[in-house]
Amino acid sequence: MPVGLREVAARAGVSVRTVSNVANGFAHVAPDTRRRVQEAIDDLGYRPNSAARQLRRGRTETVSLVVPEIASPYFAQLASLVVRIAEDRGWTVHIDQTDGQGDRERQMIGGPLGQSVDGVICSPWVVGPAELARLGAGRPLVLLGERGATGTLDHVAVDNVAAAAEATEHLLACGRTRIAAIGGQPHLDNGTAGQRLEGYRHALRRAGLPGDDRLVMDVDRLHRPDGAAAMSELLDRGTGSAPVDAVFCFTDELALGAARTVHERGLRVPDDVALVGFDDIEDGRYSTPSLTTVAPDKEQIARWALDCLARRIEDPTRPGEDLVAAHALVVRESSS
Repeated sequence: MPVGLREVAARAGVSVRTVSNVANGFAHVAPDTRRRVQEAIDDLGYRPNSAARQLRRGRTETVSLVVPEIASPYFAQLASLVVRIAEDRGWTVHIDQTDGQGDRERQMIGGPLGQSVDGVICSPWVVGPAELARLGAGRPLVLLGERGATGTLDHVAVDNVAAAAEATEHLLACGRTRIAAIGGQPHLDNGTAGQRLEGYRHALRRAGLPGDDRLVMDVDRLHRPDGAAAMSELLDRGTGSAPVDAVFCFTDELALGAARTVHERGLRVPDDVALVGFDDIEDGRYSTPSLTTVAPDKEQIARWALDCLARRIEDPTRPGEDLVAAHALVVRESSS
């Protein structure tokens, strides 16, 4: 006969409800009690009846993670963390991408829930705050990134303005004075790019340096070829009386592309041009030179997003949370 909750409860010396709480990943269980119950589960080989649990709770135990680009190293790592952390709750994660298309974002955010998934974690690029608030009203939805809907939905992001300012201030502290920025996306009205540009400009103003629009490069996408092309244009167009001596790139992929162009032009990183990226992807740690970057706490983002979603599923009427995850500037060879 299969082992049931009662046998586990007797082995651990706790109630059947406590065993159920541990098995279902509920947070409000004392650490020592959770340890005893988990040991009893492992010793007895208890396996929850997921079909019966889903039927009782009216849930699928499946959530959806919607990102712009699965192939992006940043979103790939974030997705991996979401899947791993969700497993601790007994949840399955369905992953989809929007390619930054507004129609797909609307479909994923406002589509039917309940039959296949219990809730959605989404990183939107195109749909604006007002529309997000309308589409997500009363739904188990958590937003990632800068497209928040203040006060109405759960939202997890980093402080991009502060992070970009720190990256720029680091380049200023290294003695650089002609600092360019690569990564503007005015065609998307992208919240991420806008905030990082704001932080870059704040740092320059605080240092008493005039802004120079010729040093701000817009891109169609946030990939290596876009960074390489933007860096090439920066070097070709001329930037006034002094050459560019540093670049803050809004993603690591842009920075890696820019580094390739610097190398092809016979220049050196960081001697001639210092580079700072954003995201702390693995490629940047092993590039030559290794890449200085802003590292968002991706594990914290993933965990907080799932925690918010769990609370939202339990109580759809609760007020929205706006959580700011940690970040750190990681200094490597490309700027020092």
